[in-house]
Amino acid sequence: MSTLSKTPESSDKKKTAGWGETLKTVVVAALIALTVRTFAYEPFNIPSGSMLPTLLVGDYLFVSKSSYGFSRYSLPLSLPLFKGRIFESVPERGDVAVFRLPTDPRTDYIKRIIGLPGDKIQVKEGLLFVNGKVTKRRRIKDFVQRDQWGNAVGWAQYEETLPGGRTHLIIERSDHDQLDNTPVYEVPEGHYFAMGDNRDNSLDSRVLNHVGYIPAQNLVGRAEVLFFSTNGKARIWEIWKWPFAIRFSRLFDTVN
Repeated sequence: MSTLSKTPESSDKKKTAGWGETLKTVVVAALIALTVRTFAYEPFNIPSGSMLPTLLVGDYLFVSKSSYGFSRYSLPLSLPLFKGRIFESVPERGDVAVFRLPTDPRTDYIKRIIGLPGDKIQVKEGLLFVNGKVTKRRRIKDFVQRDQWGNAVGWAQYEETLPGGRTHLIIERSDHDQLDNTPVYEVPEGHYFAMGDNRDNSLDSRVLNHVGYIPAQNLVGRAEVLFFSTNGKARIWEIWKWPFAIRFSRLFDTVN
């Protein structure tokens, strides 16, 4: 009775073909991921509290890259393949947007669009004025968080209504902090004015020498939905702590 056996040559060919298929699959998957990240949605995480109470430290969200069209900052490595924006769409007042910092285009910021091209923006005693008219704000229940020692810390929380009717939440430590009284900012054409919802703890367009007016080209996209959130009390390998660290109530919330 005779048996068939594989020759070394045929075995090597199959191994080579197997590695080739694996490499092809990896390359295709990488290209798909890169395409989605460039033209559809890109994930971002929140490292600071400047957008409290809307966004918490440890939130992870998807940003729609197509919301405002595409610029060089939509591309990997911000390749300067073209100027301005293509398929441009104008942001709406009240959008939570990711943009490249005008003074350091390598850095991503996330703030709320308050001023549109041609607007006049001012803050007086903590109140926001848009084109000379004060925005309505209504005091609601304080926003409370635990500090690093476990103590409850609260801030005054308001429901603010922008011109056009969009409503969002803000917090104020007081109405007499450094950025609670400002000059009038006149937003240039082709630029936007953005502020954090944590009004007394946000480095934003009110600080002209750091953020200032945001060129349309620097817009990356609009924040859409939270896909994950953690309070930071569990390391990635501490699986047993995950149920107590994940903020389940925030998962898949839309960003208002």
